[in-house]
Amino acid sequence: MTASMTPDTTDIYSGGFADPAVASAHGFRAAMDVMARPGTWRSLTGARAPAGLSEAAATLLLTLCDPETGVYLAQDVDSAALRGWLTFHTGAPLVPATEADFAVGGWDALMPLDQFRIGCSQYPDRSATLVVELPERRAPNATLTGPGIKDSARLYLPDSAALQRNAMLYPLGVDLFFTSGADVAALPRSTQITQGG
Repeated sequence: MTASMTPDTTDIYSGGFADPAVASAHGFRAAMDVMARPGTWRSLTGARAPAGLSEAAATLLLTLCDPETGVYLAQDVDSAALRGWLTFHTGAPLVPATEADFAVGGWDALMPLDQFRIGCSQYPDRSATLVVELPERRAPNATLTGPGIKDSARLYLPDSAALQRNAMLYPLGVDLFFTSGADVAALPRSTQITQGG
């Protein structure tokens, strides 16, 4: 490993939860809340990863990942520092996209969507969850309906057509979190999507 690929140990050891039990409980509640209420944004703070990953995404990873969950880091966020940080704080193994339980990165870097596991008829839960980093919270461009939504909700989606195809696979398909800065929203596979609206 060259010097440029050697992670900064300061970055690896810092940025974890100050109080892991409390922070994990808070993070889990926030994650489940946005997944149960598609299109709703919530604040999610408590962890700081090395440069390249938002606070919300870092907090999600520390909350949801452990030595039994394989994580794929897309090219736009992958770095020696982030790999070391994630391994130190969660023990999660780093895996290819096709084997991932969780995948994190920008939308374009995570594509194509069909490289991720979508579950099977016996075990639809054996699918990937994507943590999609958004550079900013943009104006909604899609209308959401379905479980957890009263009437309808609106959310910005980076590719409504691809996500409509994912929803058509239900009960199979991937679930998604969208993270931007210290905020998180979610799009479970059960949500129906109408472009615009």
